[in-house]
Amino acid sequence: MTPTLQRRLTLPGALAIGVGSMVGAGVFTSLGLAALLTGGRVGPLVAALVLAAVVATCNAISTAQLAAVHPASGGTYVYGRRQLSPLAGFVAGWGFVTGKTASVAAMATTAGLYLFPGSPLGARLTGVAAVVVLTAVALRGITRTAQATVAILVPVLLILGLAVVSGLALGEAGRTPGFDPAALDLGGVLAAAGVLFFAFAGYARVATMGEEVVDPERTIPRAVLGALGFTVVLYGLLTWALVSALGAHGLAMADAPVRAGLEASLGPGWGWLAVVGAVLASAGAMLNLLAGISRTALAMAREGDLPGRLATVGERTGTPWVGQLAVAVVVILLVLATDVLTIVGFSSFGVLVYYAVANLAALTLRPEQRAVRVPRAVNVLGLVLCLVIAFTLPAVSVAAMVGVFLVGVGGRWFLQTRRPGR
Repeated sequence: MTPTLQRRLTLPGALAIGVGSMVGAGVFTSLGLAALLTGGRVGPLVAALVLAAVVATCNAISTAQLAAVHPASGGTYVYGRRQLSPLAGFVAGWGFVTGKTASVAAMATTAGLYLFPGSPLGARLTGVAAVVVLTAVALRGITRTAQATVAILVPVLLILGLAVVSGLALGEAGRTPGFDPAALDLGGVLAAAGVLFFAFAGYARVATMGEEVVDPERTIPRAVLGALGFTVVLYGLLTWALVSALGAHGLAMADAPVRAGLEASLGPGWGWLAVVGAVLASAGAMLNLLAGISRTALAMAREGDLPGRLATVGERTGTPWVGQLAVAVVVILLVLATDVLTIVGFSSFGVLVYYAVANLAALTLRPEQRAVRVPRAVNVLGLVLCLVIAFTLPAVSVAAMVGVFLVGVGGRWFLQTRRPGR
């Protein structure tokens, strides 16, 4: 009998994986970049944060609706196949696997750069070591992954909590006349929303592990929406605190905004906490991404869209170990060969296409299938916003990812024409 994935993940573990996937390296860098893209003005920055949260909420609702109907590993790859077409499912799965594999490489390199800012080689080797260690943890099973996520997440949340409290209580920069909101700049708001969406991405990670969730029809929607709600509140408070500590212009100029906020409110000796938090947050997000990518690859391999060996599941641990090792190898190659700065837009485009398919698939659900009862207009809004933000990302990232999609779809068509009976 072929080993299958086992239902071991309960609601607390699913919530931890959702929050741990979102509160990653992005929150330690994206707020500063978003402030820069909005010209160091509070009004556009807040608008971008709200827009990113709205897009994430629409996507989360669509994902929760679909996960309750299709509680299987693979997330939107499965939903797209079953609700739309095999090609739609492939586009979603290919965007997730390629985009998120690149994202893991970016996070690994970022963690290395925080620890060895003056040594590119040291940073890359540290990133490789992180991938090896986290893959070893993920190979022990979904229960161990959830436990490790909690162990990483608790100190990260404590550090961010300290940044919020100290910024709001002691920050003075945000109380100067320069704090007044400015007129909205639509282009800057859309670009900043795309960057902030990278920090939100991860709320639906548990949906890619649907076959391992206990009582998935109830647990997955609660975990997806609960994790997103917590993170939206956290990001809103953190933005308020950093503007209070640094001012909007100071936030825009900060390469490491959380570190700068702690140093501004508590003193220069407190910046090391942000370094620890960024490294831990990167590790937590990487761990859950490695697990999520391998589950999507497993689902694609079962349907013949990726090599069949990727569907191999270990008897003792119940993990898709071949897929996890394959993802780790690709990530290590990317860490050694790529520039981290080009990857964020690449990843965001792939994930926005992934969620565009999710919103479109949710539109096709019958009324009795919609576990989260909201108007279909929510699915339409999510679809439109995903596509608008995706195509307002930097042109280089859009062009590169469109090329990746064309290669994937062309390769799939070529292989299918060579199969017996086609």
